[in-house]
Amino acid sequence: MTTLPLFSFLLLIFTFIQTWVVNHALGMSSTLAVIHATGTVCGIMATVLPQSVSNSVVCYRGGDRVLRAAPSNVSFSGISGGNNTFCGIVSGGSPILCWDTAGANLSDNFAFRRLSKDRIFRSLSVGEGEVCGLGFAGVVECWRGGGSVVAQFASITAGDRFMCGILSSGFRVRCWGSSGIGGEIEAQFSNLTMSSLVAGGSHACGFRRTDGALICRGRNESGQLNVPPGASESQFSSLALGSDHSCATRSSNGTVVCWGGGSNSSLVLDYPSDEPFLTIVAGGSITCGLTRANFSVICWGSEYFRQPKILPLPLLIPGPCTSVQCPCELYLNSQRLCSGNQRICEPCSNHSPPPLFPPPPPQPPPPPTTNQTPTKNNGILSRGLLAFAIIGSVGAFISICTLIYHVWTGKCFRQKKVHNSVQPTVAAAEPPSRSSSTGMRRQGSRAMRRQRSGTSSSKHGGCDHRAEDFLLAELEAATDGFSPANKIGAGSFGAVYKGKLPDGREVAIKRGDTTQARRFQEKESAFRSELSFLSRLHHKHLVSLVGFCEEQEERLLVYEYMHNGALYDHLHTRQEPASPVHSWKMRIKMLLDAARGIEYLHTYAVPPIIHRDVKSSNILLDKSWTARVSDLGLSLRGPDGEGGYLNMAAAGTVGYMDPEYYGLQQLTTKSDVYGLGVVILEVLTGKRAVYRDGNGEVGVGGGEPSSVVDVAVPRIMAGEVGAVLDARVEAPVMGEAEAVELVALMAVQCVRPEGRDRPTMTNIVANLDRAFNLCTSTMTSHGSISFSLPSE
Repeated sequence: MTTLPLFSFLLLIFTFIQTWVVNHALGMSSTLAVIHATGTVCGIMATVLPQSVSNSVVCYRGGDRVLRAAPSNVSFSGISGGNNTFCGIVSGGSPILCWDTAGANLSDNFAFRRLSKDRIFRSLSVGEGEVCGLGFAGVVECWRGGGSVVAQFASITAGDRFMCGILSSGFRVRCWGSSGIGGEIEAQFSNLTMSSLVAGGSHACGFRRTDGALICRGRNESGQLNVPPGASESQFSSLALGSDHSCATRSSNGTVVCWGGGSNSSLVLDYPSDEPFLTIVAGGSITCGLTRANFSVICWGSEYFRQPKILPLPLLIPGPCTSVQCPCELYLNSQRLCSGNQRICEPCSNHSPPPLFPPPPPQPPPPPTTNQTPTKNNGILSRGLLAFAIIGSVGAFISICTLIYHVWTGKCFRQKKVHNSVQPTVAAAEPPSRSSSTGMRRQGSRAMRRQRSGTSSSKHGGCDHRAEDFLLAELEAATDGFSPANKIGAGSFGAVYKGKLPDGREVAIKRGDTTQARRFQEKESAFRSELSFLSRLHHKHLVSLVGFCEEQEERLLVYEYMHNGALYDHLHTRQEPASPVHSWKMRIKMLLDAARGIEYLHTYAVPPIIHRDVKSSNILLDKSWTARVSDLGLSLRGPDGEGGYLNMAAAGTVGYMDPEYYGLQQLTTKSDVYGLGVVILEVLTGKRAVYRDGNGEVGVGGGEPSSVVDVAVPRIMAGEVGAVLDARVEAPVMGEAEAVELVALMAVQCVRPEGRDRPTMTNIVANLDRAFNLCTSTMTSHGSISFSLPSE
């Protein structure tokens, strides 16, 4: 039973290490690629940038033009370039997408074509006309004239109309393709075992397995095989081979050396000899490198780059983002460069990595006794026992402190009424007793169960927050007998009234529907849900519960009063031109507040909670215009583990409901992400989630119903963000413009049809935070670079 998981784990580690070979050629996948016929250089963008919410691909064309490769909201693990084409592997290994740079006009973004979507690939190679992917089992699949080969490979590389690879068994070189040069190269490597191999136009180089020597084979018309004397794996690391030249980086300092070039040698050999590079790539006579200093790109060697040039590309990632544990070291702050919770691993050096902890200083041997002679083993044993004693003492101390803490805090636990241990369900809810005697006993004991001053409900003093148990008469008095004049809205199970308690506190009181049409069990379930969750959840972006009331069939919940109402009202019903909501900075701030509240439910609440009814009317604004998420009446405990879901009938609000949840009845945290995505589109456009207005203006008019998702998303993806923005807000300028574009891009991701394609709430919070920071800065972080969104 354990053989398959162990094998899978070893295969995963093996393939990860294979993916991180740092030798690159015309067609090996990297995070940087050269498409030499059009003078295009592409790279995988870091997510730390405000322009990117994923590790998408961005490209440079001559004349300082920067273009984005569609789709712009998909992360890639590696790309590879050839003559006019480059391809990329979507993170996770599938699918492979390819772009043709020859047909792109100056104003175009590169449109993509899908090559494969059914198989998972760990590596990719693009040559002059061929595209091949290497699967996790070592099987190669090729397209566009790449031919076919039946064998298992450890790595593959593409040249000019030929492919080569190192066989998994025996580490011999095997080549194939439409060009005869592949057969020549295979024959010249026939007696050698290789640890790595990269191909150029008509040659290939790699490190010999037995001694690490750098070996080049193939044709030598331009001196591309003239390896520097004594070159070996210990001297050079990253390799890059073009059509008639070869380059390598020195292992010691990352500086580059090139040879060959023939008639082009003056350009090829005019490289920045003092610049340290992390990796280099080549195509045709072009060579480019990713610098160690700041991950910028420098290119040289052709008519496009007659002298070394720093390209105006945004920040690129230095290696593939992965969720696998790194075998050696992490790049510093690499998790900020990757989408999700991934990281970037540094390639392992030839030397053993340093230990996690320094070795202890040498200890003098214990003095000999009459019965024992000191030996080396005894010294080791003594140090081991000493270390064990120290660790044991620390563990015992921590255990004692933990015990004291639990004893101390146990007093608080015993004193308060707890509503956080049971997940409310319809089946579990018990109807209250309808006997008047039970009601009298409840009211008679109420004074022993709560402090009548009410301070404990609003402050975290003494023990933890606790919900007050109110009398129905108290709440009737606070609301003037539930006067219609005090009605301020409706929640998941009843009307909401503004009230004022005897101690002066302003509150919002939600009263369960008392009409005959409303089934008691539905009201009871919603009441138990909110009481159970809110009595244990405390966050600045959640509306706080003050107390509750249960008397006969009455069910009431008492909340903090939110002075500025619901976000929905400010967007759709109130006509207040001077409202703070009518600025992009404040709108993004409110979205960030709401996202933080939902992130708390998904990530930090134990157990996690799915809200199930995220919408603009459930985002309330307090006196300081801080947004808070409200109404947990439909909320449920989330599934255990990532990727889990709950099978249940769909519930929520039309226009905000996740189509995957509605269609398949599978509820996940990504259902809340969809609802928030609709809210983001509401905030950007000023339109309701579903509206009727033939003129496309805010309001409820005639005409067919329209969905803000169906209307806004295609315009955003076509690069027409400005055309969908709410006209009541002044057009965004400088940092605001970038912020709004970033938010619009993210909204498109949030409302994708399939939940697995949507970001997590943590990703959303990070990007909204970046957008808000752009609004607060006086100038943009990357103001010289402007992106338009591609049409997919």
